[in-house]
Amino acid sequence: MNELAKITRWNPFKEFEDLQNQMRSLFALTGNGGPGLLPGGDEFADWSPAVDVSEDEKEYTITADLPNVEKSDIKVTQDNGMLTISGERRREQEEHKKTWHRIERSYGKYVRSFQLPEEIDQKKIAAAFNNGVLKIFLPKADGKKAKKLSGTEIPVK
Repeated sequence: MNELAKITRWNPFKEFEDLQNQMRSLFALTGNGGPGLLPGGDEFADWSPAVDVSEDEKEYTITADLPNVEKSDIKVTQDNGMLTISGERRREQEEHKKTWHRIERSYGKYVRSFQLPEEIDQKKIAAAFNNGVLKIFLPKADGKKAKKLSGTEIPVK
C-alpha cells in the first residue's frame, strides 16, 4: 500500500472548530456566555438568548431574541431588584427522524438575569413578545429611588 495514502491531511477548519468547541466549554464552566443557573434552584440552563439593552430619557428596554419559542414558554419575573427571563425552546419530535450533520442552534431551558437600576418603577414593568422577539420595558420612576418588589411575575403580552 502506498505510504502517502496513510497520511492524514491537515484541515485548518477542523482545528478552528475544535478551538471554538473548547472555548464554549470553558465559558460554560465559568458562567460567562454559557449556561446559567436557573432561578430558584441548582439546575443549569442549556443556553442563553442574545439581548440588547437600551435606554432613553423615559425607560430602559431589554430586547431578547427568542426564535422558535412559544409565548407560553416565556417567563419574566422580578425579585428584589433582579429581572429574570427564563423558559424553554423545544425541538419538534418529528425532526429526530432526520439524519443530522450539524446542530448549532440551542434547544432546552434558557435563562438571563439582569440587576435592575434603582430608578426603575418596578410596578410598571411591561413585556411584549412578537415574531420571536421579547421586549421588556422598564420605565424610570419619577423619584430617585423606587421600592423593590419581590417575587413578581410580569405578564408577557
